[in-house]
Amino acid sequence: MRQRVLSLLVENTAGVLSRVAGLFSRRGYNIDSLTVGETRDPKYSRMTVALRGDDQIITQIRAQLLKLEDVVSVDELVDDQSVCRELVLVKLAADKQQKQDIIAIADVFRAKIVDVGVASIMVELTGNTNKINAFLTLLDDYVIKQIVRTGLTGLTRGNYDVADE
Repeated sequence: MRQRVLSLLVENTAGVLSRVAGLFSRRGYNIDSLTVGETRDPKYSRMTVALRGDDQIITQIRAQLLKLEDVVSVDELVDDQSVCRELVLVKLAADKQQKQDIIAIADVFRAKIVDVGVASIMVELTGNTNKINAFLTLLDDYVIKQIVRTGLTGLTRGNYDVADE
């Protein structure tokens, strides 16, 4: 089973996140990542759900989601027809020399240094999951004090427009 990404347009109402997540939970499907944000129309939110499943599972999940009254549309974000990104913030313990080394790694990945302390440095990187994972692998030699990842979010490319909000 490979990772799949669903884009849901939902009504921006209290409890919609709980109802969508509950549907996955009741059916025994694990959510790899879930991001939610209001659209340009505050009546709607866009949810991006990353999960693992085959075509049959995705078809079943889509059908169940569309039965929820708050769900307006469900679309799969296919690799060649969409752009998916993730954000990671990493706070590392670092002395002066380590900071220079971390900055060099960050430059290769076009990451941003967003905070520098006496004994730490914080780096921000946006990209696809493979880029984020490769970046984090290079930081394995350093002491990571804190890390946070947003999870995937995405949109279809220009000619593959789905329901507009």
